[in-house]
Amino acid sequence: MRPDASRAAAVTLAIAVFLCSWAALDHGFYTHGRLVDTPVYREYGQAIRAGEAPYRDFAVEYPPGSLPAFVAPTFFDNYDRAFALGMALSGAVCVVLVALGGARPWGIGFVAVSPLLIGSLALSRFDFLAAAVTAGALVALLRDCHRLGWALLGAAVAVKLYAGVLVPLAVVWTLRRRGGRELRRSAAIGAAVVAAAFGPFVALAPHGVWESVSGQASRPLQIESLAASLLTTFGDPDVVTSHGSQGLAGHGTLASLASAIGLAVLAALWIGFARGPAERDRLARYAAAAVCAFVVLGRVLSPQYLVWLVPLVPLVRGRRGLAATALLAAALATTQVWFPARYWDYANELELAWVVLARNLLLVALLLVLVVGRPTRARAPAPTAAGNAGA
Repeated sequence: MRPDASRAAAVTLAIAVFLCSWAALDHGFYTHGRLVDTPVYREYGQAIRAGEAPYRDFAVEYPPGSLPAFVAPTFFDNYDRAFALGMALSGAVCVVLVALGGARPWGIGFVAVSPLLIGSLALSRFDFLAAAVTAGALVALLRDCHRLGWALLGAAVAVKLYAGVLVPLAVVWTLRRRGGRELRRSAAIGAAVVAAAFGPFVALAPHGVWESVSGQASRPLQIESLAASLLTTFGDPDVVTSHGSQGLAGHGTLASLASAIGLAVLAALWIGFARGPAERDRLARYAAAAVCAFVVLGRVLSPQYLVWLVPLVPLVRGRRGLAATALLAAALATTQVWFPARYWDYANELELAWVVLARNLLLVALLLVLVVGRPTRARAPAPTAAGNAGA
């Protein structure tokens, strides 16, 4: 069997394993104590189909790029199953993308079994869609398809804002690989996609769109975040319900400090990437590190945020990538100790706080594995054919 045919067969097998893993989420252990978001999504979708304008007639917590994911399942009799099917297809796309991105067999296999590690929350969150679009942007950039990469990056930001942490890396990457002219053209395409997604809603309801974006930055420390897990493990803080989740009351300064530390680490990662060569392996690991830093160092760390890392970390090759993928797998599995079945035990009684802290420390270790290494000096990339510039 030829290498290309062999790899295609392996990817097909990995997709089949992914779909079987997804199907297992409807059975046994995974059916216990589910906490779902689909009722909220259904309300959004039905309101839009009824002619109401999002952000103006009703508040929406998510960016405009997410809205099709909420509307599409309303055309089916069983909303939850239709929504889950859409996310399953997004996950299958992630399998293909990590293969296209050059992931090793163990990386492709990790994504294939990831539903079993993530748990039932995968069925009722749209994070696999966000992860697929973001991974598509990164893989396109890795393959020097800059305009496609920037278009997908703009789409990813429109679906979930976290993809924005990749923009500074993409700027350096395109500038170094193709020069300033291509950067301007590619970035303009990405900006146009963002404008097309946000523009109509900003024109219709600027205040509503602003509330959707700014509301995330004003949330209290969510109880599963790193800073909150330190307080719940070693103290007895008050838990309040806010922004649709549980957070810690009276720790605004600590929440602001956590956000500031997260921004500082992201800035350090962006500068660190800019100071080194524009190489494929560096972009893959700095991209994974930037998203990991956003996840673990912010004021909110909902369990579904870990889905964002599933197609990114396996793109990091070598022993570093293997160690990083193992740490991510451990963090995903540890999350299932309390979420969803024992989430309220933690939220109401602070039980298993040390497990939440342990999960967060695994994510910190993942970040360190991705970023710690020998410094490299920037050097010019090898000349490439001009015909690839518009890919």
